Amino acid sequence: MALRNEAIFPADRHALYEAHGYSAAIKSGDLVFVSGQVGSREDGTPEPDFKKQVKLAFDNLKAVLKAAGCTTDDIIDVTTFHTDPENQFGEIMEVKAAVFDQAPYPNWTAVGVNWLAGFDFEIKVIARAHAE
Repeated sequence: MALRNEAIFPADRHALYEAHGYSAAIKSGDLVFVSGQVGSREDGTPEPDFKKQVKLAFDNLKAVLKAAGCTTDDIIDVTTFHTDPENQFGEIMEVKAAVFDQAPYPNWTAVGVNWLAGFDFEIKVIARAHAE
């Protein structure tokens, strides 16, 4: 029997994903693949304060994980994208330390990029869903 992919959307942001033609996450078996989350406000615009943008990206990530029945404790793999890693790293690490405050930590790959559609930080993850 083939696995069916299940699209996951946080309750209050579904229209934003439909407008751009992608799912917030896909659940396949017991894995949840979360699309890149940015520090967008409810209307989809970037939060201008960088540290608040990073925190909001994590909040948006948590909302998607919650819709999939997961928490940040279920994250296995993290990839982040940064427009100015050298100057942003300290603030990112402060927010990261508050979210992932004890071992075991997920593995993490950070990638410097030159464009994120008006944002300065993006995070995508893979998490393991709990058995229902």
